[in-house]
Amino acid sequence: MNDRSAGAWTGTLLGCAAFASSLLLCLEARAGPDHTLPLSIVADLALPGDTSRFDYASVDATRHRLFVAHLGASEILVIDTQTRDVVARIPDVSRVHGVLAVEQLDRVYASATGTNEIVAIDAATLRIVARIPGGRYPDGMAFAPQRRKLYVSDETGAAETVIDAESNRRVATIELGGEAGNSQYDPASGHVFVNVQSRNELIEIDPATDAIVARNHLPGADGNHGLLIYPHRRLALIACEQNNRLLVFDLAARVVTQTFPLGAGPDVLAADEHAGVVYVASESGVLDIFHVDSKVGHLAHARLAPNAHVVAVDPQTHLAYFPISNLAGHPVLRLARYTGR
Repeated sequence: MNDRSAGAWTGTLLGCAAFASSLLLCLEARAGPDHTLPLSIVADLALPGDTSRFDYASVDATRHRLFVAHLGASEILVIDTQTRDVVARIPDVSRVHGVLAVEQLDRVYASATGTNEIVAIDAATLRIVARIPGGRYPDGMAFAPQRRKLYVSDETGAAETVIDAESNRRVATIELGGEAGNSQYDPASGHVFVNVQSRNELIEIDPATDAIVARNHLPGADGNHGLLIYPHRRLALIACEQNNRLLVFDLAARVVTQTFPLGAGPDVLAADEHAGVVYVASESGVLDIFHVDSKVGHLAHARLAPNAHVVAVDPQTHLAYFPISNLAGHPVLRLARYTGR
């Protein structure tokens, strides 16, 4: 084939590819998410305190409690999920970001970025029992039950802080080589996965050795901060806060298999595995809902409430909890139930 014929043939192929891409985008748009949310609002509960920022929330299903990090007030709110009453306010957790209920230990951990420490709380008495150095900016946390270790994302410290939960002491610092996003435990592999958001990587750590065993590049990622492991489908769902995308990462094949648009500033993800859905809450107040089956499908994309960037799901009642810092001038906890599409 001569150069002129090759060029014409290449142009034809490129034209066909462009047409196919346009057709695919058109089909995707037609099959896109609903702009109404398949949720029933069960209640809006008044919360104490001011209208400053909330951060992570975590459910203790054994004790029927929800723990909410009130970052702006440097306290943790404790809500009884059966009576729906605020039963305690745990103070002196400076600039609290992450909160994680570890039912196996009957303990709650919180990351206090104001003092750069991890605060351990007795789940029965709700008293602080230990304060542990957490690096330069502790944020998200994951617990590896077999090794009874807590893994903490040290965001600006570009590291993962490892805490022995038996002694409540820091036992290792794992250098990540970039800014740390959220951390999650994968029960299928027994490993901990960490977003390295400044390198567009998903890092895998073996808790047996605290060694990095894999660095997975994430094509299409930009600021991969939010992370959720969906173990039954061997997936990692990754929310990218810089380009507002959700990446679906196949943990077995080690590849990104799907991408979806999200609301502006995606932050926290939570799963209702009973319903087979995943919620992605964004700083813009937009909530995206996905169905997880053999593939991930985008069900809904709509505004839930101002700055509703946090979500937690009760695995027993399947209620989704959304702390909202300012709804008509007051902090509110919104309870919602998935109703199906």
